[in-house]
Amino acid sequence: MALRLLEIVLPEEDEKAAQDLLKGFDVIHFWHERGHEKGVFIKLLLSAEKTEPVLDALEKRFSSKEVFRITLLPVEASIPRPEPEPEPSSREKKVQPEPDPKTVGGRISREELYADIQDVAGFSRIYMVMVVLSSLVAAIGILRDSMAIIIGAMVIAPLLGPNVGLSLATALADATLARKTLKTNISGILVVLAVSLVLGLVITFDPTIPEIVSRTKVGLGDIILALASGTAGTLAFTSGLPSTTLVGVMVAVALLPPLVTFGLLVGAGHETMAMGALLLFLTNLICVNLSGVATFLVQGIRPLTWWEAARAKKAMRRAMLLWVLLLTALVFLIVFSQGT
Repeated sequence: MALRLLEIVLPEEDEKAAQDLLKGFDVIHFWHERGHEKGVFIKLLLSAEKTEPVLDALEKRFSSKEVFRITLLPVEASIPRPEPEPEPSSREKKVQPEPDPKTVGGRISREELYADIQDVAGFSRIYMVMVVLSSLVAAIGILRDSMAIIIGAMVIAPLLGPNVGLSLATALADATLARKTLKTNISGILVVLAVSLVLGLVITFDPTIPEIVSRTKVGLGDIILALASGTAGTLAFTSGLPSTTLVGVMVAVALLPPLVTFGLLVGAGHETMAMGALLLFLTNLICVNLSGVATFLVQGIRPLTWWEAARAKKAMRRAMLLWVLLLTALVFLIVFSQGT
């Protein structure tokens, strides 16, 4: 069981109100310390998937207080080990309240998810260096017709965070996060194109290399792969997996190789073949983001307040409609191009 530790600072006069509020939640252990320099200091140990209702309740009740702070910490282990929850009896099942439809079990809290994605979705020098390196390695792998080298490029490609971040920004109607992830995504795409274009100009290669040809054609299997990649990447974040490398490889499978192939072919003057690679990249980009938004929707990722939730609901509907329309248009293009 994944555990989280909440450290809460409140005014001393609100200690009793906080204790009464927390009685309605499944808390593994509870500590409190009076005499803290800024008020009363409370610690809660609870499972990761049950932190969001507690965070929301505390924020709604005490966010207006001047002395208020919550810190969320991951817990590697706790001794004694938490006992598994017993199965409720038939009588207990009847009297238990219905679960909040906004909260879905099996995922970390909205606040923890947001912090995790912010860390990996931002524009930085390290991000740009990793994009350049992964582009170089992917281009070499494609030109050498080596799947092993291409997989190495996909391991280091930092493409997962910005795309999942864009989906989360849509789910929360967060304009700031949307601008941040769009900047990171667009910058990464432009850098990949620049690197691959230069390599296409200076390196002579055979455009019939299997690794190139395979990325100039789009089929139903490619759409399914991209949808699966976006879903896997989103689930990796919402479940709080310690490493997202493997699903990062899945997203890179869908995005990095066709984009590098497009740049190489354009640089070498093979524009007709390059259009196929561009079509594959655009299809994959749309599918990854569409599946990401849909996964957040199914998992109940919503803003805290009702007016933010209403705005986010509209934004999500519009985004889903946009992605679906773009995907439909690309499918028609794919069918048309294959027919001709």
